[in-house]
Amino acid sequence: MSTPFPPEFSEPIAPPPPQRRSPVANVFIGPRGLRAGWRALCFVLITAGLLLGFQFAISHMPAVLRAIHAQGQEHVMSPGLMLISELLACFCALVAATLMARVENRSVADYGLRGRGLRGRFFVQGLVWGIVEISSLMLAIAAFRGFSFGNLALHGGELVKYTLLWAMVFLLIGFFEEFTFRGYLQHAFQQGMGFWPAAILASTIFGALHLHNVGEDWAGALMAGLFAILACLTLRRTGSIWLAIGMHAGYDFGETFLYSVPDSGVPPSHSLLHSTLHGPSWLTGGAVGPEGSIFALVMLVLAIVAVHFIYPPNRWTAGMHDETAGAMPRNLSPRI
Repeated sequence: MSTPFPPEFSEPIAPPPPQRRSPVANVFIGPRGLRAGWRALCFVLITAGLLLGFQFAISHMPAVLRAIHAQGQEHVMSPGLMLISELLACFCALVAATLMARVENRSVADYGLRGRGLRGRFFVQGLVWGIVEISSLMLAIAAFRGFSFGNLALHGGELVKYTLLWAMVFLLIGFFEEFTFRGYLQHAFQQGMGFWPAAILASTIFGALHLHNVGEDWAGALMAGLFAILACLTLRRTGSIWLAIGMHAGYDFGETFLYSVPDSGVPPSHSLLHSTLHGPSWLTGGAVGPEGSIFALVMLVLAIVAVHFIYPPNRWTAGMHDETAGAMPRNLSPRI
């Protein structure tokens, strides 16, 4: 005769009832923990707070201030000043992302930095994309007699020095802006609304922030927002921001240093050429620089179409969940 199970094993144990949160807690906490909007706000506040802290500390160092003012000119991009500011910006963004990764139980690499052996490959491809884009734009403006190359402004040791300085500056700018907007903020926003609504929101913010630049106007801000959409497309198709980082760095380096024209309304110092823009604003972009030219819109549209065909959806991007887009599975790679 079989022995009956003890009463405690005769029936399945019911799971504990779900904990009920207060209405106030529901504002901040969702099914995946801290809600996406609050995550984004925390990241921005931490980054901005750290930057303000550094600025406050520097403002109380007279010797450092004198050295900084000796480096630059008002309303002009100086590579020495920009190198310092972008180093601090990258540091602050990485610290903020590290803290948020701890809160979210993630790796910082999940914010668009995965790719294993493809990181360098995508980055180099992006550099080529960026140089080709800005070169095509400047040649188109020159073809309509809106741009003159002029003579070389740098020679010998100065040429080497400022080439390296500007290259480092724009590598840092590309990393900071792409990691901030297409890395962390895109990752946070898309958890709440999906990839493309998040991309449109982050790109709109990115473009609008350019209006704070001296000499910028709505046309340049619109081009910045469209470039952000292009960068989001590269993230969607490659699973990382490395292509966008290279593209961003290459474009800005070409615009500011190689062709020596205003970038987002700010003229450069210690650039390669004594070049000039002349002609109507629709052609040259006016005070904004080439980003405000009608040809900038044409080039961006062509770049979006080219990325669409050159980096087609593959078996890992096509099945990527919105909440994990940007984190590349470790056993798959894109077919390009």
